[in-house]
Amino acid sequence: MPAMTFKIATWNINSVRLRIDLVCRFLKEYQPDVLCLQETKCPQGQFPSGPLHDLGYTHIAESGQKGYHGVAIVSRIPFVNESLRRFCGKEDCRHIAAAVNPGHPLLIHNFYVPAGGDEPDPLINEKFAHKLQFLDELESWFREGAVPPAHEAIVVGDLNIAPLEQDVWSHKDLLKVVSHTPIETSGLIRVQKAGNWVDVMRQHVPPDQKLYTWWSYRAQDWAQSNRGRRLDHVWTTEGLAGKCSAIDVLKDARGWPRPSDHVPVIAEFDL
Repeated sequence: MPAMTFKIATWNINSVRLRIDLVCRFLKEYQPDVLCLQETKCPQGQFPSGPLHDLGYTHIAESGQKGYHGVAIVSRIPFVNESLRRFCGKEDCRHIAAAVNPGHPLLIHNFYVPAGGDEPDPLINEKFAHKLQFLDELESWFREGAVPPAHEAIVVGDLNIAPLEQDVWSHKDLLKVVSHTPIETSGLIRVQKAGNWVDVMRQHVPPDQKLYTWWSYRAQDWAQSNRGRRLDHVWTTEGLAGKCSAIDVLKDARGWPRPSDHVPVIAEFDL
């Protein structure tokens, strides 16, 4: 059987209705088979699917709520099934999954991990405590088997943690800043190991090289200061990792009109 190319992208869009024109631009220019969106901020049933259908992306799995959070998977390949999981006893729309079959059963998990607020102390910051609890539950689920037998799987999304020293503009300056504190970085690595996930972004860009997917809105000139963090991730099962032929972080998208503070990440596979 000839190999086929499968292309998946992940993007924290920071309001899909506000930036549907950017989503369409991205789909036209880069044509992934699947696009996973986070922070859609869109009530369930109000997802702007019409323009996406016009571009051939007729399969959409979403979990949405008004004003906050929300995730969606947009695909031009039919879904075999869809599912979602709640974490920490909350109904806050941080996970959606869909299985596709581009020649082999492939499960896609799309996550929006809690950001954690500003103060990295779970005793005084409920948001940070929520983030740590989310990681604990995720670790347990991955260890117990979040992937069905005979499936390969991909985890994508805004995991809101930059785990490696070169995932931030300054390891020293950010050690006490939420997203790069030791309790978070060690927690995310623990989650990754629990599911035997491979960080395919770092398979293509060595860990000793800087790699960012997010630049703050607060920077007067984000490109000039380049104070970024790698908050968006692509992990795969071990059997799929060797088939990942390319990773592309679209830094240019941070300079598009009315951009998200995150940029798309594309992973390409030869299946």
